[in-house]
Amino acid sequence: MDEIQRQLIAEVADLHEMPEGAYNIRTDGELAARNTTSNIDIVTKEDKSGIDIRIKPGTKRESVHIPVVLSKSGIKETVYNDFYIGDDSDVTIVAGCGIHNCGTQDSEHDGVHRFFVGKNAKVRYVEKHYGEGDGQGKRILNPVTEVYQEEGSYVNMEMVQIKGVDSTVRTTKAELASNATLIVHERLMTHGSQKATSVYNVELNGENSSTDVISRSVAKDDSEQIFEAAIVGNTLCSGHAECDAIIMGNAHVVAIPRLDANNVDAALIHEAAIGKIAGDQLIKLMTLGLTEEEAEEQIIAGFLR
Repeated sequence: MDEIQRQLIAEVADLHEMPEGAYNIRTDGELAARNTTSNIDIVTKEDKSGIDIRIKPGTKRESVHIPVVLSKSGIKETVYNDFYIGDDSDVTIVAGCGIHNCGTQDSEHDGVHRFFVGKNAKVRYVEKHYGEGDGQGKRILNPVTEVYQEEGSYVNMEMVQIKGVDSTVRTTKAELASNATLIVHERLMTHGSQKATSVYNVELNGENSSTDVISRSVAKDDSEQIFEAAIVGNTLCSGHAECDAIIMGNAHVVAIPRLDANNVDAALIHEAAIGKIAGDQLIKLMTLGLTEEEAEEQIIAGFLR
């Protein structure tokens, strides 16, 4: 990997050297490095681009890193990755994509990730998107995530996009069995003329299943954001979706909630708040010696933390 690719991997996966454990690193449409362990196997798909990641039942305190970077203008790819997480395992999965585009052609990575989470398994999933480069070509990312959780499983997802992506449509679908829990924390910032759409659809099919989908976003300049959250309660269950957004400049933000209760014991809640930075917050920080721009940056950083 060259220096640009290494920097992109550091941005999206917090890797400054090869990690311990299992990993699969993809650069400019090709496999760059791979490692498996006795408990985690990674196999290239034969019928299409992508990999299968199989985690043995009972695997504890292990991790899988699968970052993707594009450093050439004009690359467009779709990758299909399937995760099979065994019963009673407890693992961390770090994904993400970084695009460096200094050319005139668009660069695009569309990743389709499917998670099959076994009984009582626990998964922490981190997905970061990042873009850079001064070319006219766009940096486009369209991730699709599907989560199928068996009884008693727990999934915590961190979905982060803070800088440099011109266009993204993030689609997440989940189906939960009894006593399963899905937690989603999304952090998003757009600026310039960037556009970002986040769509979540969670079906609570098993008794005592639950979900909490929380989005924190900042829209600057002429950018546009759309947040759609649908929670379907088909039994005794609990679901909560929340969208908090700071709007600045001429930005446009839309929050679209949908709660679908098909059972008298389905408890579903949606909250949404969109507004500008409060003037008293700016004044307080400016009295400490910060400029207005510095005060805004501090407030945004705290909001997205």
